[in-house]
Amino acid sequence: MGNDNSNPKALFRLIGLATVIVFLIINNEKFTSHNHPNNRRTSVDMGNGNCKWTPPNLDVEGKTFFKTVIAGFPSGDKRLTFAQLEALTESPAKDEWDFKFLGMSNHPFIKANYPHHEGIWGWEDAGDQVIMVVRNIKRTMVEYHDILWDIGYAKTWEEAFALVPNLYRERPPLEDFLAWRDERVFDEIDWYGWFIDYYMEGGLMRDMFTKKITTSEHWNMLMVPTAYTLEQLQYDVVVGADTHVEPSYDPNCALITNGCAPIKVISAERLAELDRGPAVGLELAAAVDGKEGMNVIAPEARNCIWRELIINKKGLKTFIDRDGYGEDDYSFTKGHLEKMVKELDRLIEKYSNVPWTTNSNALVLVDIIQEHRGLILEDLAEGRFRRIMKRSSSLTPDRFQELE
Repeated sequence: MGNDNSNPKALFRLIGLATVIVFLIINNEKFTSHNHPNNRRTSVDMGNGNCKWTPPNLDVEGKTFFKTVIAGFPSGDKRLTFAQLEALTESPAKDEWDFKFLGMSNHPFIKANYPHHEGIWGWEDAGDQVIMVVRNIKRTMVEYHDILWDIGYAKTWEEAFALVPNLYRERPPLEDFLAWRDERVFDEIDWYGWFIDYYMEGGLMRDMFTKKITTSEHWNMLMVPTAYTLEQLQYDVVVGADTHVEPSYDPNCALITNGCAPIKVISAERLAELDRGPAVGLELAAAVDGKEGMNVIAPEARNCIWRELIINKKGLKTFIDRDGYGEDDYSFTKGHLEKMVKELDRLIEKYSNVPWTTNSNALVLVDIIQEHRGLILEDLAEGRFRRIMKRSSSLTPDRFQELE
């Protein structure tokens, strides 16, 4: 690849390749997750707080469901979340790319990275509500890369398909992560905060780099970044630095019954924790309990479902099942960490003030992000960071060199 990746056009080719790779992974999840006989039944309430986990029932056609979009930045967090919902309700999830390329179906849980460049609005008007899953910004970058590494950064469908069994089995070598980190993470930090803004503000169209409200023309360009260079996508070029832009919303959000604003914000880390996880599991159950077509297991058995998935490792493999290094072994540069803190500070400031002070989801979001911010500040204080690697420095975009 050489120095070619130091220019914006090459960077967006890299984004395009990553998008294809993640599509291949997601599109083949059915081969690694729900490859079970057709005579499924719901997880069983055994009484006295006990349960038996069973896979979801894939026979969804001809039924009526209230459907939930599970949205999150690319990582393993949504998989962990929909596994809980599947076990609680007997109903299956399907990925946004599957809807787009394999056809519409009646799946009640929709897994989405949209509007991130790894995502696509493939489910048309099938959604009724949104649950937004938030992971620690540092850890989500690690898992984002882990998924790409699982299939060897495949460039073709055949290469990716052959490596699908590798998903979520182990963690990549540190040097592979570090090379990818130095190419992508500075930009992805901007995408992370922008993704949260998109859902919290109900699909308000913004530029991910300046966070300014933008036009439909600019938004449509941002949705296909591989078609343009970074210079062509710049806000000042397309919209104009001093142009007044009236707020407008992604028209896709009108296709969701309750809009893009989430009915629930949850922490993926907390869902996996021994002390706080069961409570988050109950929140997920409450988010769908009583909705049309949702056969939620009895309240006294819901904590058991969480235990079966998180403690007893039933069901799908997720990011908590990887062998090898821990997520904290994958370090970032001081510049990466400082930019992460800056972006989290922006989000905390925004969602701690009017008009968000009475919004329950904003309160939860701020609490989650403040916790993440504290962990990154500890890394900075303890010197848990490293410089950009010499062997990959030539791949680092010029505009980031001063942030090393």
